[in-house]
Amino acid sequence: MHATRRLWIWLAAICVLSFAALGWVGTEIYVSAPPIPRQVVSNKGETLFAEGSVQRGQEAWLAAGGQQLGSVWGHGSYLAPDWSADWLHREAVALRELRAQQQHGTAYASLQVGQQAALDAHLKQEMRRNTHDAATNVITLSAARAAAVKQVARHYIGLFGDETSLTGLREQYAMLPATLKDVADREALAAFFFWSAWSAMTDRPGETGLSYTSNWPHEPLVGNTPTAGTGIWSIASIILMIGAIAAMIFFHSRHEESDPLPPKADPLFSLQPTPSMLATRKYFFVVIALILAQVGMGVLTAHYAVEGTALFGIPIGQILPFTVSRTIHTQFAVLWIATAWLATGLYIAPAISGHEPKYQKLGVNLLFYALLFIVAGSTATGWIGTLQSLGNEYAFWIGNQGLEFTSMGRVWQILLFVGLLLWVTLLGRGLWSALKTPSESRALIAMVFLSAMCIGGFYATSLTWGRHTHYSMIEYWRWWLVHLWVEGFFEVFATAVIALLFTRLGLIHAATANTAIIAETIIFLFGGILGTLHHLYFTGTPTSVIAIGAMFSALEVVPLAMLGVEAYRNYQRSQAAEWVAAYKWPILCFIAVGFWNVIGAGLLGFSINTPIALYYMQGMNMTAAHGHAALFGVYGMLGIGLMLFCLRGLFPRAAWSDTMLAWTFWPANIGLAMMVFMSLVPAGIAQAWASITHGVWFARSPEFVHSAMMKGFVWLRVPGDIVFAVGTLFLALFACRLLGAGKEKSAIGRTQQQPA
Repeated sequence: MHATRRLWIWLAAICVLSFAALGWVGTEIYVSAPPIPRQVVSNKGETLFAEGSVQRGQEAWLAAGGQQLGSVWGHGSYLAPDWSADWLHREAVALRELRAQQQHGTAYASLQVGQQAALDAHLKQEMRRNTHDAATNVITLSAARAAAVKQVARHYIGLFGDETSLTGLREQYAMLPATLKDVADREALAAFFFWSAWSAMTDRPGETGLSYTSNWPHEPLVGNTPTAGTGIWSIASIILMIGAIAAMIFFHSRHEESDPLPPKADPLFSLQPTPSMLATRKYFFVVIALILAQVGMGVLTAHYAVEGTALFGIPIGQILPFTVSRTIHTQFAVLWIATAWLATGLYIAPAISGHEPKYQKLGVNLLFYALLFIVAGSTATGWIGTLQSLGNEYAFWIGNQGLEFTSMGRVWQILLFVGLLLWVTLLGRGLWSALKTPSESRALIAMVFLSAMCIGGFYATSLTWGRHTHYSMIEYWRWWLVHLWVEGFFEVFATAVIALLFTRLGLIHAATANTAIIAETIIFLFGGILGTLHHLYFTGTPTSVIAIGAMFSALEVVPLAMLGVEAYRNYQRSQAAEWVAAYKWPILCFIAVGFWNVIGAGLLGFSINTPIALYYMQGMNMTAAHGHAALFGVYGMLGIGLMLFCLRGLFPRAAWSDTMLAWTFWPANIGLAMMVFMSLVPAGIAQAWASITHGVWFARSPEFVHSAMMKGFVWLRVPGDIVFAVGTLFLALFACRLLGAGKEKSAIGRTQQQPA
């Protein structure tokens, strides 16, 4: 007990200090973020972008699809270009061509090598020079550069409008004509893209060769190359990771304990579900429906990389454009995983405490319909807003905010926050008697409840930004939500639940599980909280973010080094006694979580986590490979495993079909591996080569993305997608079988209750 108390103190201290440091970094980002100019003018007094244009352009881009339609500073989707990199390259080429005509009367390509070199040197000097006047908050450009800016602006105004000469390019970007109907919005959008590129190439005040985004994106034309710090901190993080893994293995080998002898019979066999536990059944059927919808949207979204706005010639993009299908694909992934975990919490609370609070079933039902309303309402209003182009204000409050994984409108976010607080209340009511009663498992139960409180409370970070918040700060708070909420506290919650379930089954010593879960949470959060910053290396943040993010994100990999051992231990537990076979498939899902944690979160995650790697691969398919392997492989399989564990106790065991679950488990995992390693990883490596040799603009250009090689990689997704889809269909069939058995049991029960 004394050792456990010390661990709790360490956990509290690490959380307080880490969040204090993360908050301090946030203030530094706020202070040193790229300035948003009041005006952009030429040295001849011509106004290029008026006051408020950049802010309105940011709103317009987000309303048009935002991070579902290309990316800015590397964050977003991968089919359309990174607009900051695209503008930067277009402006550099346009200015160089104008200078060639002015000075030599001919095209740049026709000049001699010495003349080209002189123009290149002048181009780099002019575009890196910071001409922002802090006193007036005005950026002043030369007449030639102003002409280049206007030329590039016309391209984007036409692209987001209905310029017929850009129809082919629009098709390659999976964009519809008149994506922005208002001309003023399109003009403001050009201002926002200019500002994002200006921030990426202009030297910070008092610095030489260091832009506001630490020289991202890679663009040789303007001298955007990795800084010394990017390389040094990458090396330091790798050394730290190797040393920490060695220490972890040494510690684990000295403190490893054997599992207890399992009981002779299933301890949960006689568990009778309470009314509130039975009420969670419908949650799991919604989870499966969301999985099917998410997979369908994923297939369509991937296919748009080949046909743009059609599906084998059918112009489905007119009613279900890329921005909508990708929004649903990413949003539903988070929603079904979260719903599975929320329902698990509601199911296990009365089972653990042995107490059913008054009106608990009513609360579970109320929460279900509230969540269903939020999912359906946010999806419908986002879809309608995108198709009808209902404007910036509608998009922010009700429609689609255009932010990856956090896209639902603010009204829906507020409602979801209230729903999560209701969930925490229901979970707390269910666990309260167990929390009050001294027991060997109380520390585990406390960890479940504390992580649930963090899940409910930390969703408030989705409410921290407004319509006019600086883009750097939006990214800062968005990653609080995506990294800390999804990847942080949800994972702690699920890990504690699994340990608690294994303890209840008698497969792990309670004392061992208590110590292990607190120690694992300490290690995970020590790296994970400040490791959030590895998402923010190049989003207009100070260089200290690179140092802190690199070192602490390396520590995130450390606990993953032992997950292969833990997966093997779980396999041994599945063979511990004959009755454990009843939980074979949930346990296999937990084993798969260990595998994908090592591969998806560990190997693929760390392959892009170091600053030097992310410098060249941010916004490329290597990120997608990591995302798919980690999101479904880790969190998805965890959600499915927890769901199967709960369904085991909610339906007659005779209705259970191991055959269907075998056809769910193996195709889902094999299909995911095929998708990742046959398509996404090779495509990501190819894009990394293009980024290193030519620049980010080229790796994301339609010439490269729609090359025969890259299209071939897209088609190589098909076999894996088909195998994966088979797994999800068998999961749906399994659910239908359970549902039929549940209705049959209910009908028999009603018949028996009728008077003779």
